Amino acid sequence: MFASNRRVKKWQFVQIFATCFILSLMVYWSPYANPVVSHMKSYSYRYLINSYDFVTNSLSVNRSSEDARGFQYLINHEDKCQGQDVLLLLFVKTAPENYKRRSAIRKTWGSEAYARSQLNANIKTLFALGTPPNPLERDELQRKLIWEDKLYNDLIQQDFADSFYNLTVKLLLQFSWANTFCPQARFFMTADDDIFIHMPNLVEYLQGLAQIGVQDFWIGRVHRGAPPIRDKRSKYYVSYEMYQWPAYPDYTAGAAYVISRDVAARVYEASLTLNSSLYIDDVFMGLCANKVGIAPQYHVFFSGEGKTPYHPCIYDKMMTSHGHVQDLQTLWKDATDPKVKTISKGFFGELYCRVIKIALLCKLRYTNTYPCSAAFV
Repeated sequence: MFASNRRVKKWQFVQIFATCFILSLMVYWSPYANPVVSHMKSYSYRYLINSYDFVTNSLSVNRSSEDARGFQYLINHEDKCQGQDVLLLLFVKTAPENYKRRSAIRKTWGSEAYARSQLNANIKTLFALGTPPNPLERDELQRKLIWEDKLYNDLIQQDFADSFYNLTVKLLLQFSWANTFCPQARFFMTADDDIFIHMPNLVEYLQGLAQIGVQDFWIGRVHRGAPPIRDKRSKYYVSYEMYQWPAYPDYTAGAAYVISRDVAARVYEASLTLNSSLYIDDVFMGLCANKVGIAPQYHVFFSGEGKTPYHPCIYDKMMTSHGHVQDLQTLWKDATDPKVKTISKGFFGELYCRVIKIALLCKLRYTNTYPCSAAFV
């Protein structure tokens, strides 16, 4: 009993010390935007206090039903999912001028016809965008978008300026559309238009999860205890007025992540109650998910900012890779070649790919692609 009391007192002392330490960081070091200081404060908050109720409460707002409807649709396809069993609703965030990227995606991982014929899966691919921000180009670009949509029927556009500072608005467009027009989709995915998605691997993975009726599902490249950037020179700068806390809730990189339909519905409801002025969309997603008690799951084959190494042993389990524009169609052809699945078969095949993945992923120099642990999965 005596030893137990001593352990309790020791733990209470650690808690008090940690709390005082964090308060001192917030009070005395708050004027400094040094990255080391920022990360010390954020990780202390994340791992020692770890209470984001204060955050969501401070960002809560009361919106009218009119505000919740968002911006007016300029291009829409209300019947895209009507009466269909949809495995995956895939939204691609794109800019009005990025026609070549959209065209490449339609021919590769975003192809609904490929998923239907080759993977026996019903996916719906839509491109989310706003209006051209440059007034001199707006009319001409808008005419091109209308022509493009008549050909492909896959653009969803609302009347907001398509810019970095409206990324959260674009996120709200996706969740609102999914909740209104495709709530039956088993999974929802959002991705950038410079992402490569290995659709055969992803579909196989999601089909397995759909069979067991998975819920509370959210996977991607997880950021834990990330601090707000206070450097005004950065485009990711966030002022104290916009977000006063030293750490963001856990969130997945906005380049690509997947959630189950129950999470999509709950996040949408939460989004209607939070201040959406924070323009970093993946962080806003983390705030919404945190409010409804959903935590992200780290998937080692969701890439960071860097391109993943080009090798069949990597393609065997890859889900996403970031930074692909010019090489998208070449990578698609190589990564989906049926021979990829045979290279790691058998004892010697597994051993060979294990060695290759260790050599490619377990480097001393940080490359922000797949972690070294992916070599052992």
